[in-house]
Amino acid sequence: MNLITIDFETFYEKSTFSLSKLTTEEYVRSDRFEVIGVAVKVNDGETEWGSGTHEQIKSWLDTYPWADSMAVAHNMMFDGFILNEIFDIHPKAYADTLSMGRALHGVEVSSSLAALAERYKLGVKGDEVIAASGKNREDFSPEDLDRYGDYCVNDVELTYKLFHDMLKKGFPKTEMKLIDLTVRMFCQPKLDLNLNLLEQHLHEVKAKKAQLLNVAKVDKESLASNPKFAELLKSVGVEPPMKISPTTGKETYALAKNDEEFKALAEHPDVIVQALVAARLGTKSTLEETRTERFIGISKRGLMPVPLKYYAAHTGRWGGSDSVNLQNLPSRGDNAGKLKKAIEAPEGYVIIDADSAQIEARVLAWLSEQNDLVEAFKNGEDVYKIMASAIYGKGTSEITKEERFVGKTTILGAGYGMGAPKFKAQLKTFGTEVTDEEARHIIQVYRETYPNVVRLWREAQLALEALTKDSTTSLGRDGVLALVPEERSIRLPSGLLLRYDGLITVRDEKGIQYQYKTRYGWNKIYGGKVIENVCQAIARCIIGEQMIQISKRYNVVLTVHDAVACIAKEEEAKEAQVYVEECMRWTPAWAKGLPVNCESGFGKNYGEC
Repeated sequence: MNLITIDFETFYEKSTFSLSKLTTEEYVRSDRFEVIGVAVKVNDGETEWGSGTHEQIKSWLDTYPWADSMAVAHNMMFDGFILNEIFDIHPKAYADTLSMGRALHGVEVSSSLAALAERYKLGVKGDEVIAASGKNREDFSPEDLDRYGDYCVNDVELTYKLFHDMLKKGFPKTEMKLIDLTVRMFCQPKLDLNLNLLEQHLHEVKAKKAQLLNVAKVDKESLASNPKFAELLKSVGVEPPMKISPTTGKETYALAKNDEEFKALAEHPDVIVQALVAARLGTKSTLEETRTERFIGISKRGLMPVPLKYYAAHTGRWGGSDSVNLQNLPSRGDNAGKLKKAIEAPEGYVIIDADSAQIEARVLAWLSEQNDLVEAFKNGEDVYKIMASAIYGKGTSEITKEERFVGKTTILGAGYGMGAPKFKAQLKTFGTEVTDEEARHIIQVYRETYPNVVRLWREAQLALEALTKDSTTSLGRDGVLALVPEERSIRLPSGLLLRYDGLITVRDEKGIQYQYKTRYGWNKIYGGKVIENVCQAIARCIIGEQMIQISKRYNVVLTVHDAVACIAKEEEAKEAQVYVEECMRWTPAWAKGLPVNCESGFGKNYGEC
């Protein structure tokens, strides 16, 4: 397969028309969009620069062997979308050095072309693009256009060298396939949006917000006062998030704009909760409104590109991108399914959505070699009832719905070292209250029932110590994970690293603590948290490989957390669903004995799945 390295230079105007002001989809599909020029390099040949009218550039680009080539760019979501939307060019595969940089060097450092070129000592990225703001192609003098061409050619040369240097570092082939799938979801969109449904939903959301805010009689004093705002939340069925005050050491409301649990309420499925949070923050629109408006805009311009950020999280998971976060579409509450129903399969096709069942809890049981729990998962037993049975001291057949919920929360929440106070608070947010003594009892029973999980936390704590001392130790099941002391990292089954950059020890009143460096400062880390990171990362490795299996027969169009969606022809929907479920129950060779399972559905739109 040929390698074609490419870079487009396009018209932009810094204050009104640029990727800092618009999404990639808006920008490329705008009437103002114009290609100034493009540089292309085939394999190790000389890089060529071309500029001209749309028709001239199209004719020139069509001379290259795209159908037999992997296209590589730095931020392929941009260049690949231009290839597809403007020039109707579809490479055989996509590669992206920006994505590769995040996976290799972590999400806490810059993966810009300038930063990576400096890291790899490849040369210096130019700055001629700064002077191009506001200039259409016809505004460039021949000399200026030549200089701009030299700048673009240099970017292509840097990208080409960077790509090969990253491959030399052993970038995994599986991850290359996942980058291709991720880029393809955006650059070659398949899904449509139902404009009428979206406009109706927007009208309903705005009307309901105005009505509910009026009924709630929200005033400035209620919005500004923590106790009064907490009461407003309670009045709509939401337990106010709490935190320990660093000043007093006592529990207080976590209602500041930087409190994670408060920020999460902005994405609550109930529009009135979104409205209350938006009002407290001083914003005019709720998330539901702005997202629906963005969907409406996309639907008027064309098919729906699915913007996912490859390796967005520390653990390698995908994240939302291009101001469209499809990772958190409401699945419960009044808005459940409204936006999902607006996402439709192409004519003659259905969407199949398969969700991995309890995959993190299964990975934790398997990695810790807690074999009784592994067997329970393998045999399809109700592990939530089993846990509740141990907590309440009675048979599984006697467990009530409420008790099973406590068992479920314990299995899904206590596996990473959570203490009784936090567990009590978590249950409270779900509408279940227990006493301090009951919370301590539940945590104690979990730890006594699954001692190998507790042992795994201790192993992880010892692993942190080993990493700071440039030594190694075992962590979990043999052959799955490996410490890489020189990188302050844990090597994952994918071959990539779970990084704890700058990991250090800090001594305080509690003894020795561990911290690692992030772009926002120092982050505390401990054994239970390491295991949470590891289990999420392993789950992501498995989902990624399952996605590749699915893509061998069907177009993958979306992945959300532990779920994968693809499209199939209507007449083979059931056959495709069986195949997708087989893929989602398959595990790689390194995960032998891990019992994974899934649930799936299909429909003409995403909400029906």
